[in-house]
Amino acid sequence: MHFIYNCSVYIAGFFLRVLRLFIPKLKLFVNGRKDVFNILKNELSRETPVIWIHTASLGEFEQGLPVIEALKKHYTEYQILVTFFSPSGYEVKKNSSAADLITYLPLDTKHNAAAFIATVNPVLSIFVKYEIWPNYLKELEKRKIPTLLVSAIFSKRQIFFKGYGSFMRKSLSAFSHFFVQDQNSKDLLASIGLKNSTISGDTRFDRVLKILEQDNTLDFMEKFKQDQQCFIAGSSWPEDEAIIVDYINTTNANLKFVFAPHTIKKEAIQKLAHAIQKKTILYSELASNNPSDYEVLIIDTIGILTKVYNYADIAYVGGGFATGLHNTLEPAVFGIPVLIGPKYSGFKEAEDLVALKGVIAISDQKSFTLALDQLVSSQKHYKETGEINTRYIAKRKGATGSIMDYIKTLH
Repeated sequence: MHFIYNCSVYIAGFFLRVLRLFIPKLKLFVNGRKDVFNILKNELSRETPVIWIHTASLGEFEQGLPVIEALKKHYTEYQILVTFFSPSGYEVKKNSSAADLITYLPLDTKHNAAAFIATVNPVLSIFVKYEIWPNYLKELEKRKIPTLLVSAIFSKRQIFFKGYGSFMRKSLSAFSHFFVQDQNSKDLLASIGLKNSTISGDTRFDRVLKILEQDNTLDFMEKFKQDQQCFIAGSSWPEDEAIIVDYINTTNANLKFVFAPHTIKKEAIQKLAHAIQKKTILYSELASNNPSDYEVLIIDTIGILTKVYNYADIAYVGGGFATGLHNTLEPAVFGIPVLIGPKYSGFKEAEDLVALKGVIAISDQKSFTLALDQLVSSQKHYKETGEINTRYIAKRKGATGSIMDYIKTLH
């Protein structure tokens, strides 16, 4: 099975090199890995030990960030290396000050894994959530390097728990310890003989709670919102926007609206703006206009959504009608009601909060209008819904501390 896996990785690498000629994202994926080994040799000091954290993409980076920050704070004599698998994570965070060095992770070939581990020679390796790369893990195990999987969540659907999954189960045995999100994950690991796990919860809760401690003030939002209620749609897709725009164009509710679309390509932003019949302004146009004169604001930039959510009375998180739900915890941490689309299965916090009724799942225009009108018209319903989210997040903090306590026993 290992032979088949290695062949498949080489074949995938070949096709990626071909497809990069036609797909810009794959061009970043392939070209970004060309100089990784030179970067590692030139940027990492051989005299200073390295702690290596690997994340798949942007979401996993944010999930692992509380641990990364804690490591950098408490282990100042170590170099912190973060690697990404996906361009969508690397391109956004490649210049982050959270780590000493951020690079792509080379493809999981036997040669790459051996060369990478030999070059980095980490004293500790941490994988976030579900990144399982057999050759890297085999090399780490061979060198007896402590390796953790943090904020992990497992389900029976995964290959590790299937009759034909022995190869991937063997890869899991390379982890020194698992920090899992729930009892079900712990039980599943135990069912395949892996009892070296701790239920620590999800580090994302620590991450979002830190949002409340930072300065979330945005002058343009203060001027735009004034003393009105504000509805904010974050990471919205066209499918989400069609429903929200229809509501904007027909409602008499005393609301201001903000869109922070998932994609900020000029054509998509213009299409959205032209569909809205109320007075609309783009973030890029604010410098020469008075924000308070407008009813709808479209954020055509990135990196400020978490602060924008601070001004939401009600939020909508996009992706639930499209490719996958975005982060519901970022608005929920502000203690406000959150609306989402119907496709939220597999997103544990969304499943939990929908069941608790702090997050409201809508399926079409009618259910969206009903849900939003009820929140606007009933202060009691509005307050109770937001408080559910506050309590849910507050009860789940502390995963980072649990992980760090274990790391202190190693170093």
